[in-house]
Amino acid sequence: MSAAVDSQQVLLEAQDICVTRQGKCILDSVAIRIGAHDFITIIGPNGAGKSMLLKCLVGFHQPDRGRISRQPGLRIGYVPQHMVPDPALPITVRRFLTLRKRADEESVRRIAQETHIDGILDTPFAVLSGGELQRTLLARSLLDDPQLLVLDEPAQNLDISGQLSFYRLLERLYEQRSLGILMVSHDLHMVMASTQQVVCLYHHVCCSGEPHAVTQDPEFISLFGHDMAKMMAVYQHSHSHEHG
Repeated sequence: MSAAVDSQQVLLEAQDICVTRQGKCILDSVAIRIGAHDFITIIGPNGAGKSMLLKCLVGFHQPDRGRISRQPGLRIGYVPQHMVPDPALPITVRRFLTLRKRADEESVRRIAQETHIDGILDTPFAVLSGGELQRTLLARSLLDDPQLLVLDEPAQNLDISGQLSFYRLLERLYEQRSLGILMVSHDLHMVMASTQQVVCLYHHVCCSGEPHAVTQDPEFISLFGHDMAKMMAVYQHSHSHEHG
């Protein structure tokens, strides 16, 4: 099963992706397509294979079986799940942004303003707060003007205020830039409010579609429970009134 894509340009498509590690099936016949202005979020329990799927899609890992096709010359910006700044690495945020990247000062300034890190460019990278670190990683991923932005649990270590701030920033980027977004997240209440499509993964694609439809799918309910499904339905109803 794959996420639906309209007639727009397809950035990346994967079919029959299978990965096995130490005799254990991590991904089983997974298929997904990402269009030029899709916002797709992959959800699922811990150990479902979500991060492995992202790493296969961006080329960090080769699947044991299956085919992944990317638009020729596709520019991908990647925000990793974990990064712990090394206190022994004496660099500023400004220097970190341009490590192994060709970016002029004007580009750095513009991206820093866009991601709200312009006030910390000369701050040591190792002392950033969780929210500052995530915005800095996001800023670095945008320096190459990506066509596809891939994020692996970007708000995992943030408090609720930090999560809200980060997802609002992500929504603005999606609205203002010409890019597609593919994200893994556990923050179901945030996901259901911001994303266009949800892919529910548990080694295989259990269900996919618009958020309101996915929360009613028996596969979603079997993974997350009736209480979560009801809570998401109430949240979406409230959210539509708030912004309708």
